[in-house]
Amino acid sequence: MSNRREREKRKEERLRVESRAESADRRTKLLQLAAGAAFLAIVVVVVLIVVSASSGGDGGDTNLEGTAEVNSLLSGIPQREMLLGDPKAPVELVEFGDLQCPVCAGYAEEVLPPLIEAQVKRGEVKIDFRNFTIIGPQSTPAGAAALAAGAQGRGWNYLELFYRNQGGENSGYADDAFLEAVAKGAGVKDLAKWNQDRAKFEAKVEETTAEAVELDFNGTPSFAIKGPSTSGLKTLGTPESTGALEEAISEAS
Repeated sequence: MSNRREREKRKEERLRVESRAESADRRTKLLQLAAGAAFLAIVVVVVLIVVSASSGGDGGDTNLEGTAEVNSLLSGIPQREMLLGDPKAPVELVEFGDLQCPVCAGYAEEVLPPLIEAQVKRGEVKIDFRNFTIIGPQSTPAGAAALAAGAQGRGWNYLELFYRNQGGENSGYADDAFLEAVAKGAGVKDLAKWNQDRAKFEAKVEETTAEAVELDFNGTPSFAIKGPSTSGLKTLGTPESTGALEEAISEAS
């Protein structure tokens, strides 16, 4: 009987060991499944982020923002091609910019508006925008689109609205659909003519880019100024504030 009880004890012990082993194996498999699920969740999140970045705000979003703000800023100011302000204003501030440049966008929204609302509206200063394309392939057609809008007296509306809806550098957002949406938002009346004019203005974009290089500019935005107290066009580089530009205007007056 003792041998039988001993065998039963060993059998029970073996079953307990096997049961613990099976439980451990199940836990291992569950942990592996959980880890795999977590990894897949991370992958899904990453994919969603990438898709959002490539096809959302940086992918030709035509739901534009800032139209009313731009119209308010520029209301009542004369525009001729890419010249903003009274053509007879004694001081001319020249900006060389790239529509894809985020720093240019910052200047358009923060640095230039105080000048536009004061000296430009009072007829003391005029601002001439010239393309200096350094960011990427879409900079040239974007710049030409602005010039085509300028041919219809809406060049600065186009610039300001483009900047307020700017996507990531070289992300592909500045496609034909985006450019046309900006033209519509900027108030370009004859879109058929605007579309026809875009191609011919690319040569002008290249011309002003070459001019910027000749002036030894190597970044955007870069500024130059001309006035009664300057000897021709005086280069300013990239003044860091509205105040710095105001000082340059005062010296050129």
